[in-house]
Amino acid sequence: MQAGQICHVHASGPKYMLDMTFPVDYPDQQALTDYITQNRDGFVNVAQGSPLRDQPYQMDATSEQHSSGQPPQATRSVVLKFFQDLGGAHPSTWYKAFNYNLATSQPITFDTLFVPGTTPLDSIYPIVQRELARQTGFGAAILPSTGLDPAHYQNFAITDDSLIFYFAQGELLPSFVGACQAQVPRSAIPPLAI
Repeated sequence: MQAGQICHVHASGPKYMLDMTFPVDYPDQQALTDYITQNRDGFVNVAQGSPLRDQPYQMDATSEQHSSGQPPQATRSVVLKFFQDLGGAHPSTWYKAFNYNLATSQPITFDTLFVPGTTPLDSIYPIVQRELARQTGFGAAILPSTGLDPAHYQNFAITDDSLIFYFAQGELLPSFVGACQAQVPRSAIPPLAI
C-alpha cells in the first residue's frame, strides 16, 4: 500500500511480469477490484500456460483519478489503463473507467450521464474527431457509424469543466495510432444528469 490509499501489486516469474497500481478507496471498490482481479487472473493463466520465451509476458495497469463538484454533490472517476504484451506482433492498450455519483451513491454510466431526451453524441462526436486529429496528426475521419455509436464512449471521466473520453487502441483510429483520449468541454455538450 502506497500513500494516498493506492495499492501497488507486483508479481513476476520466469514467464511474466505484472505491475498494477490502483486506488483502494473508490466508493464502488468491489466493481473496480473485480475488474482488476479478472484481468490479472486471465493474464497470469495465459502466461503460466504458455512456453517460456525470450521476454516475459507483461501486464501493466495504472490509474488516474478525477472528480467534479463538492461533496455531497460530487462525482468521482477512476480510469484504469492496461498495457498487455502477450508476445504477439503488437501489444495492446485499453482503458476501463469507473464513475460514481456520491450524492445518489450510484455508479454513473454513459446511459445515465445525460439529461433524458438529449442527443449528446451529436455534440461530442465532432469535438472528439477534431481533438484526436489535433493530437495525433492523423487526418483520417472517424466514420459517423463509429463516432456516433455510444459503445465507444463507455470509458470517461468527469471533471468540473470537461468530460474526458478514453479510447482503446484501434477503437476509433487505426491500431498503430495507439490508445488515445479526448477532452470535451462540458459547456459544449448537453447538460449532465448529475
